Amino acid sequence: MIAVPRTSSSPHSAKPVVAMVGGGQLARMTHQAAIALGQSLRVLAADAADPAAQVSPDVVIGSHTDLDALRAVAAGADALTFDHEHVPAELLEKLVAEGVNVAPPPEALVHAQDKLVMRRRLEALGAKVPRYAAVESRDDLDGIAEFARRIDGPIVVKAARGGYDGRGVQLAADAADAREIAGRYLNSGVPVLVEERVAMRRELSALVARSPFGQGAAWPVVETVQRDGINVLVIAPAPALTDDSAVAAQQLALGLAAELGVVGVLAVELFETPDGQLLVNELAMRPHNSGHWTMDGSRTSQFEQHLRAVLDYPLGATDAIAPLTVMANVLGAAEAPVMTLDERLHHLFARMPDARVHLYGKQERPGRKIGHINFLGWDSSDVAVLRERGERAAHWLSHGEWTDGWDPHND
Repeated sequence: MIAVPRTSSSPHSAKPVVAMVGGGQLARMTHQAAIALGQSLRVLAADAADPAAQVSPDVVIGSHTDLDALRAVAAGADALTFDHEHVPAELLEKLVAEGVNVAPPPEALVHAQDKLVMRRRLEALGAKVPRYAAVESRDDLDGIAEFARRIDGPIVVKAARGGYDGRGVQLAADAADAREIAGRYLNSGVPVLVEERVAMRRELSALVARSPFGQGAAWPVVETVQRDGINVLVIAPAPALTDDSAVAAQQLALGLAAELGVVGVLAVELFETPDGQLLVNELAMRPHNSGHWTMDGSRTSQFEQHLRAVLDYPLGATDAIAPLTVMANVLGAAEAPVMTLDERLHHLFARMPDARVHLYGKQERPGRKIGHINFLGWDSSDVAVLRERGERAAHWLSHGEWTDGWDPHND
């Protein structure tokens, strides 16, 4: 563990200190929001090359599984929060016992860390979830065949802990395949749940924030588009979502934030079924990919709001600046282009000067999120046009080629 020396300040210039576990792009963008509030974010990063460690002046290099590293980053901080949910709960409980303000607290965060804990609590609260069965020991494997008969449809096997961006989620060919997949997870010490593959119209995300005081705020509900388990596109607000469904999703998310004791941003990922039901798929208790559109499309970004919440400031307005915002993730190509990313950015701005680009300082690798682009639209009916522009721009930054063959020299 390496601590980067901090610059002391006089009592008259004292400012809150927020520490964030994890040095990824979420911490980097939270640091950007902290600057506007006259602060800087203290970061626990695994490596000095991590996105947030590149820009924050206050960095501790260490592991999120090292109690001493967690203590070092939390020392003197007004709040300790997260760029990811992988910190062992027992370490967080020790920090709480030592007087650290952990936000969200470990008893809330566990619902984003363990899918079985989450599913059971949501059921107890009356929230609708996909049908599932827990597989926590080898004795539970025998129940998979009965579960398959009961749902009479495709089965998804999910690791209860540690999965993200499609990792830890596998579609089984049949009950026997589900049993084999589940057995492999159990052999590595990870319990699973087998779940029905929901027939759905689309995926939605309801993003909210909650402060320790109990104030809540909700952004417009968005549609998320997944490819290979990775969110590639967000449309805000979700097109053709009825007002009743939008309000129901926001109220569900705000209610869960209150019931679970969340402090900070909460993303409730939802399945919308063909008959209009909303089923909870996942929870995330941190800034979330489905909220990146708020950096340019909302009065208050999710990153500023998260800081406000963990510091118990009054929350900011969440109304949209424009009738429509489309966010497209920039994913590393299978083979990195010869053209540098900076040159690709130059060409993108020449063609699409209204593109709002956010790059994370990451090395390009296949499928890796290296940035995102926001486009604002002033006519809510322009979803198809704005979506096409977002996808085209993201592909250009990833691959260095225009999907429509556009050549500035022949234009």
